[in-house]
Amino acid sequence: MLLAVDVGNTQTVLGLYDGDRLIDHWRVATERTRTGDELGVLLSGLLDVESVDAICLASTVPALVREWQELAARWAHVPILVVGPGVRTGVPIRYDDPREVGPDRIVNAVAAKDRYGAPVIVVDFGTSTNFDVVSSEGEYVGGVIAPGIETSMEALFARAARLVKVDYVEPPTVIGKTTVGGLQSGVVYGFAGQVDGIVTAIRGELGVDARAVATGGLAELVVPHSSVVEVVDPFLTLDGLRLVWERNG
Repeated sequence: MLLAVDVGNTQTVLGLYDGDRLIDHWRVATERTRTGDELGVLLSGLLDVESVDAICLASTVPALVREWQELAARWAHVPILVVGPGVRTGVPIRYDDPREVGPDRIVNAVAAKDRYGAPVIVVDFGTSTNFDVVSSEGEYVGGVIAPGIETSMEALFARAARLVKVDYVEPPTVIGKTTVGGLQSGVVYGFAGQVDGIVTAIRGELGVDARAVATGGLAELVVPHSSVVEVVDPFLTLDGLRLVWERNG
């Protein structure tokens, strides 16, 4: 079985695949100082390591790549494919410097093109909100990087002493009757408006009404209030990792 691992700046998402079927998945905090041995202990608590035949890794934290390679060698004794330059994806990268594109953004584009066709726009709600664009020709042509929901709110709380941290849930009304309600409304409707504006601008520049697909931890909170995103695909990144592994087998 294949273990797909998406190491983000805030969270790490893991998915265990039997062929093309996702049979289990986990979400854990990303800790930049974890060693390969610590990752091995963590993994052993989640799944039967001996059932893993290979690992496909996308990491936005360069220091952890080496540690996952150590885990693959010492704990799992399996090959590991790290998504990066030289890895076959099936999606040409039309970027000024392809090495600058985060591997998570590439695998999102791979999965979106495979599942939804081209052109397609991926909106990934993570530490940053990433908008990634696959053209009508099936090429990755770039995108937009905006501050993520939690990142933005943490900055707000740090600079406004009277504001309190809130749960990320849908408010009962757009017009907040309390500080908590006002903050929650700002999260939901503010970021839905951002998504609508950026996707609309991308479609205008492409000259085509590209389908918009969302993924990431808070997608299901925001997308119901967006007028442009058609579908939420929570496992898009993991599926992209599976496809990349298959294309390099």
